[in-house]
Amino acid sequence: MTLQHVDIVFQLIVFLFAISFHESAHAWMANRCGDPTARMLGRISLNPIKHIDPIGTVVLPLIAAISHVPMLGWAKPTPVDPSNFRNQVRDDILTSVVGPISNFIIAAGALLLLTVIALTSHLGAAIVNIIPRVYYIGRLDVLANQTGSVLMPLSLLLYEMMAINIMLAVFNLIPVPPLDGSHVLRHFLPETMRRAYDTVGWLGLLALVYLPPGRELLGRLIWPVRGFFDAILLAVVQTR
Repeated sequence: MTLQHVDIVFQLIVFLFAISFHESAHAWMANRCGDPTARMLGRISLNPIKHIDPIGTVVLPLIAAISHVPMLGWAKPTPVDPSNFRNQVRDDILTSVVGPISNFIIAAGALLLLTVIALTSHLGAAIVNIIPRVYYIGRLDVLANQTGSVLMPLSLLLYEMMAINIMLAVFNLIPVPPLDGSHVLRHFLPETMRRAYDTVGWLGLLALVYLPPGRELLGRLIWPVRGFFDAILLAVVQTR
């Protein structure tokens, strides 16, 4: 098995964990805000089986991993009954944004662990230094002959964890139904506009995912955030 095959496995593992954490966060916050619907259905769980959507969680991630395109997809939506919320507007917003926040927390944790690897050994610093660079040029094969150390696959797994969680967090914050960001924006729209937004807004999601201008916009939103995390990581390496 080559390093590229290992990376495909890592991407799928990280993706399943990321969406499970994301949806569990939604369910946990909804329960905290007074709606037990998701909790009663067992959705406060890191078990991916509880959150799998056949297309968004299985088919699209497999296609993305095999074709070397960004890992995008979705989980089975967390069921929420807003009528149970103590404050419907505030609690709907909190329940929505906690999903992307949870992904940013995982990304920050992965960044911290990569920083530890970089600071505790010269080999670790060298590995952490090269991984972001080869990702930007799409040459993962360059890593294959770098070292036989376990730090290489470990750092690769952590970097995938950081990158995929950043991608999911930013993607879900886009205010296009049914993404989490739409649950924030819709509360600031007039009633007639809100109904139209909820009804046809999903067309914007299709445009984001399938049309070249939409994918270009996604890149413009995601890459600066990922670049910020990479800059922190490379700055740490340079202190060695």
